[in-house]
Amino acid sequence: MDLEALSTVIVDTNAAKDIATECNKLIETQKERAITEEKLKTLKETERGLSEQSIPNLMQEAGISEMKLDDGTAISVNTFYAANISKAKEEEAFNWLRDNKLGDIIKNNVILQFGKTQDEDANKLVVELKSKGHNVSQKMKVEPMTLKATVREQIEKGYDVPMDLLGVFIGNKTTIKRK
Repeated sequence: MDLEALSTVIVDTNAAKDIATECNKLIETQKERAITEEKLKTLKETERGLSEQSIPNLMQEAGISEMKLDDGTAISVNTFYAANISKAKEEEAFNWLRDNKLGDIIKNNVILQFGKTQDEDANKLVVELKSKGHNVSQKMKVEPMTLKATVREQIEKGYDVPMDLLGVFIGNKTTIKRK
């Protein structure tokens, strides 16, 4: 072992200082970002409470659905719908949609997987795939916006919709349009 070579290692202290300085800046930036993200989360919660609860409740108590301010700003409270089919209730929900002549909103995707060199096989008929041992998977889904629109339409027409099965939420939202 060459002890003389080990004792002649030179460390550039200016470079180490620069690295440490930049690392400290990164740490401070990360802290500041975390504080800002938490503040944004709090602001969004406050906004949601005002928009979906406080203002709609006050306007309902006053018997007002719309109002205009002196500066031309228009304020209204509108109903909004949300819907989401959980994985656990997917089969039952799809059956309900089909039974109620709404099955056309269900997308039925068949996914075929081939290797890079199997272009010729990919062009053959789908019915031949399983017999040839190809990996075939099937996924049925309803696009969230399509489900939401369908639920809104059905409810507004007065039809009975299984709220729990389709994960339906109906709420109010304040809209402010500035002139």
